[in-house]
Amino acid sequence: MYSVLHPEKLGNKLNFANNTERVRDVRCTLRPLREVWMKVGLEKLESHDGITVKALLDSGATDLFMDTTFAREKGFKIERVKKPLIVKNMDGTINVEEAITHQVECNMFFKGHIERVRMDVCNLGKTKVILGMP
Repeated sequence: MYSVLHPEKLGNKLNFANNTERVRDVRCTLRPLREVWMKVGLEKLESHDGITVKALLDSGATDLFMDTTFAREKGFKIERVKKPLIVKNMDGTINVEEAITHQVECNMFFKGHIERVRMDVCNLGKTKVILGMP
C-alpha cells in the first residue's frame, strides 16, 4: 500500500507538533486492477472561470485532493486550514511529507450534477485531482 503524497517514503514516521491534532488516513491500493478516470468540470468561486480536468476516481482515498502545482497554475484560491491535517499511510504510519495545510473550495460539475467541494491541496505528482470518499 502507499500514500497518495509520496509512495516511495512509505513506512517512515515523523513527529509533528501538538498543533496538528486532526489526522486523516489517505488510502490507496498498491496495484489496482484498473484505474477509473473521469472528466469533471471545476469552477473557481471568485471569477466563475471553469476548466475541465481528468480526475482519478479512488474509492480507497478518504477525501478529495488537488495537486499543489495544478491549483497554482490554474489560479485557484488556495486557503490555509485552521489546523494542519496529518496524513497517514495505508499501514497506519505517518507520511514523511509535511501535513496538509491548504485547501481549495470550488464548484465541481459532472453530467448535470453540481456540488461545492473542498479539496485538500498536496503533491499528487502526475495526477491533478483525486476523487475519494470523504
